[in-house]
Amino acid sequence: MPHPDVAAEQAHVDHAYARLDEMRSTVAGMLKDAFGERGGTFQALTERDIRVRNSLGRLEQLQIGAEALVFGRIDRRGATPAEDEAFHIGRLAISDADQEPLVVDWRAPVAEPFYRATGAHPMGLARRRHFLTEGRSVVDLEDELFGVEGDDDGVGLGLSGPQVLLSALQRSRTGRMRDIVATVQREQDEIIRGPLGGILVVQGGPGTGKTAVALHRAAYLLYTHRFPLERQGVLVVGPNPTFLRYIEHVLPSLGESGVELSTVAGLFGPVGRLGTEEAEAARLKGDPRMGRVLARAVADRERRLRRVVEIPFGRAILRLTPSA
Repeated sequence: MPHPDVAAEQAHVDHAYARLDEMRSTVAGMLKDAFGERGGTFQALTERDIRVRNSLGRLEQLQIGAEALVFGRIDRRGATPAEDEAFHIGRLAISDADQEPLVVDWRAPVAEPFYRATGAHPMGLARRRHFLTEGRSVVDLEDELFGVEGDDDGVGLGLSGPQVLLSALQRSRTGRMRDIVATVQREQDEIIRGPLGGILVVQGGPGTGKTAVALHRAAYLLYTHRFPLERQGVLVVGPNPTFLRYIEHVLPSLGESGVELSTVAGLFGPVGRLGTEEAEAARLKGDPRMGRVLARAVADRERRLRRVVEIPFGRAILRLTPSA
């Protein structure tokens, strides 16, 4: 038997989709108006090109494909019942005509408890709700309740079964990777929302979700640090074109379209063979001992920095100073 709140949640989802369609229509109208402009001063032409570029980028962000716009909800317990709040979690931030949020972007700080809350650490939640959807339709709901006995929402107490996760695992496979935004687990979310600085290495066996987590991290970083990253660019490097075709729809489904995908060969273009090696030389170069030889060769050619070196990096200047 479906959850008793399905109809109410369906109404909310319908409202969110209607607003998304309105947003798309508005941006498409702005794009059409910009394309319709003719002549004018150099400044007017430049401004038109900027409007066209921004409108095309916004339209790409609003195209989430066939994936569900809304996949969850969190109910936060306030100091008093009047201060309780509920937020619907989804792929894009959607507001109504009065700019009240209908859907909160999954990457926003307020959405973090949807992925991080546990029975021991509820992070202020009274309930976490998962949506089972087909297209734009809400098929069923699954609730996880965080609270004390006596809650009067009529659903029951404790944590429900992982039906949403099992449903996602049982979906038929296609030739393209799907996002996992609706089923991200706590440990995965800690990686996705990790700090920007430094190098983050994600290790694991085959099929453990390393690639999916890395792509969701890219989407999160673009949302959280959009200004520097969009200016510098984000590059995803894959081993071959087949792999890139497999993952190419994940980031657009998360509302991100400004990422370049490339293979290593694609970064440099085709490189022809310049010569051949004798079999013995090829074996020698592939021997693990060559690593030590190369390390000694590099160390032999290293020279200490003699003076301060300044390297431009975006709007910043990196300063390298000689060691004492």
